[in-house]
Amino acid sequence: MELSIEITMYPLEDKYLPIIENFIEHLKSYNDIKLEVFPTSTVIYGDFDIVMEVLSSAIKWNVNNKDKAVFVTKFLPNYKAI
Repeated sequence: MELSIEITMYPLEDKYLPIIENFIEHLKSYNDIKLEVFPTSTVIYGDFDIVMEVLSSAIKWNVNNKDKAVFVTKFLPNYKAI
C-alpha cells in the first residue's frame, strides 16, 4: 500500500526558519520516498511502511537535535498527494 503524509512543522523557537529548513533537508536524505515542499507543508510519499518509518525517524532526529516543535500531519493512504 502507498501512503502520502502531509507534514506541517511549528517550531517553538523565535528563529523558526532554520529549524524547518534543517528538518526538510533531513527528509531529503531518505532515498526511498518522494518529497514535495510547499509553502505551508511538506508531503512525503511512498510505500506505507517506509514512509511511516521515515516520519518516525525524522521526528526522533528532530528531538535529538533539541529542536522543540509541534508536528501536524495528515495521512492519505493509497493516494499520491504530490
